[in-house]
Amino acid sequence: MKGKIILPDEKIKKPTNIEGIYLIKNYITNKNILIGDYTYYHCDNEQEANEFQNKNVRYHFPNFFNDNLVIGKFCSIAKETIFMMNGASHNYNAISSYPFYLYVNDEELKNQMLAQLPNRGDTIIGNDVWIGYQVTIMPGIKIGNGSVIGTKSVVTKNVPPYAIVAGNPAKIIKYRFDRAKIIELEKMQWWNWTKEEINNKIDLICLNSSF
Repeated sequence: MKGKIILPDEKIKKPTNIEGIYLIKNYITNKNILIGDYTYYHCDNEQEANEFQNKNVRYHFPNFFNDNLVIGKFCSIAKETIFMMNGASHNYNAISSYPFYLYVNDEELKNQMLAQLPNRGDTIIGNDVWIGYQVTIMPGIKIGNGSVIGTKSVVTKNVPPYAIVAGNPAKIIKYRFDRAKIIELEKMQWWNWTKEEINNKIDLICLNSSF
């Protein structure tokens, strides 16, 4: 494909000579972690990329909680981002918050214990999301397309599309575009374009004056 950009094969693990950029989808073996094409994780070396599904996705026990981590296409994930999953939750409404279900051999009792645990469902990150350094995303959070998560933020509430959030807990600082443009972008869904379409319209996608 001739043009202004050449998108690499989405199955390549390291798509550029720039240090630290790894297409993280290609390092995932956990069937409960679903990551879109061209989403990268920035880290120091390939070993960290290999360890992403275990070190960056914390307390993920789908056998107990049946939860998934879903991340869209073309996301930028900075080093040491943490996705907290539902296994981090404890039942503090009972007398003890200790996870006794780990040791119960009575299936009915264990299921009752599990049913009382907080479970916010899947964590879903949209497309073209920029997640800053050392961000923590709590269980069951939904982050909209095109949003930006500031460095060291702790995301405890859902983030609307194209919002910029920061802080602990993260709060909306502003939106990247006005409401009309956000609606237009949500309909456009450029991340689902073919490589040729992206190449032909790269000025529209990447230059401030084009939109």
